[in-house]
Amino acid sequence: MVGTGRADVAVVGGGPIGLAVAWRCAARGMRVDVYDDDPGSGASDVAAGMLAPVAETYFGERVLTGLLVESAARWPGFAAELGEYTGVDLGYRTEGTLTVALTSDDLAEAERLWTYQRNLGLPVTPLRPAELREREPLLATRLRGGAFAPGDHQVDPRRLVAALRVAAERAGVNLVPRPVRRLAELDAAATVVAAGCGTAALTGLPVRPVKGQILRLRAPGGATPGFRHVIRGHADGRGVYLVPRIDGEVVVGATVEERADLAVTAGAVFELLRAATEVLPELTEYELVEARSGLRPGTPDNAPLLGPLPDRPDVVVAAGHFRHGIVLTPLTADLVADLLATGVPDPALAPLSPARFAELPTPTARPARPGAASAPSRADRDGKPAARPAEVPAEAVDGPVTGGRRAEPDDETKRVGRTRWS
Repeated sequence: MVGTGRADVAVVGGGPIGLAVAWRCAARGMRVDVYDDDPGSGASDVAAGMLAPVAETYFGERVLTGLLVESAARWPGFAAELGEYTGVDLGYRTEGTLTVALTSDDLAEAERLWTYQRNLGLPVTPLRPAELREREPLLATRLRGGAFAPGDHQVDPRRLVAALRVAAERAGVNLVPRPVRRLAELDAAATVVAAGCGTAALTGLPVRPVKGQILRLRAPGGATPGFRHVIRGHADGRGVYLVPRIDGEVVVGATVEERADLAVTAGAVFELLRAATEVLPELTEYELVEARSGLRPGTPDNAPLLGPLPDRPDVVVAAGHFRHGIVLTPLTADLVADLLATGVPDPALAPLSPARFAELPTPTARPARPGAASAPSRADRDGKPAARPAEVPAEAVDGPVTGGRRAEPDDETKRVGRTRWS
């Protein structure tokens, strides 16, 4: 470790983003403190853990799509490294994702999006109803069609947080069990704000809470669920996803609500269960064991905020990941740790700078931390050039993507609504 007193890096937020950044920084020889009074208790405790660069690709979000593709490509190595380092099973699964459409209108809307995704060069294969049921025999017989995305995987966010906490502590990270009200409270050479919705209060950046309600079911007798793939359904105009776990759990989600309360509502539970059982009727026999709500940290353009504050080069923001915090964890951690180790921002950070929402210029570089050894580049570590997230204007809609939810809220917003049956 460098130094014996003052920290090199103070990380505000102990969710996946904050813990991963802390682990990567500590591995580079920095002295790191993580501030959170209840690490992993926020949005990641509610998240489904879909690693979906294809299914989460939407019109007009080319820069974000490039990030998702690059970070998803890092996930196999990241999961293997973290699992080997900690001995914790992350629940990482690679069966892929099926997107299904229940009605003709659902299919027309889904096909429009699949066409856009294929035009970007993303791997998505349309399937007929019979082909869908060959892969998952329990799917509803009246489905009109679907598609398969083999590269859209999943991980269990709760296991991920547990593993990252073990990894951080083994690397020498100091976990400080208290919230941070003001950045002036911290004594460190650099600060990383990974505080989810709490980032707004700490930095003034436009990070807003977006409510999500989610359910957890359990297969009868604790058996393995009767399906293997993640299933994303278009069900009579309603969106739903089903994420099976090996331990018998099925995650059903999720609402997207522009509000900041944490109530679990009867209407949301009803709509989620109705859509889920229309897609996979067997779920009517599953036990409902949990209903939760949490707050995703959203930004005006749905892309994360990564990089130094315009007027505070010693404060680096890693927040605003909205629905994509889990899939973007490896890439975010690498980009932020490299910036702190070398003082040189990766070009991939430019379109994600917090300065895009301010009139101040974007910082291009800052001196490396005194006494810090420069981190080896990805090319040096892997023996091949580093891939960069695509830097394409958001309004672009043509051409292939060759690319490459959450950070913890503060104590005011990190709570989650909860109802359990068990």
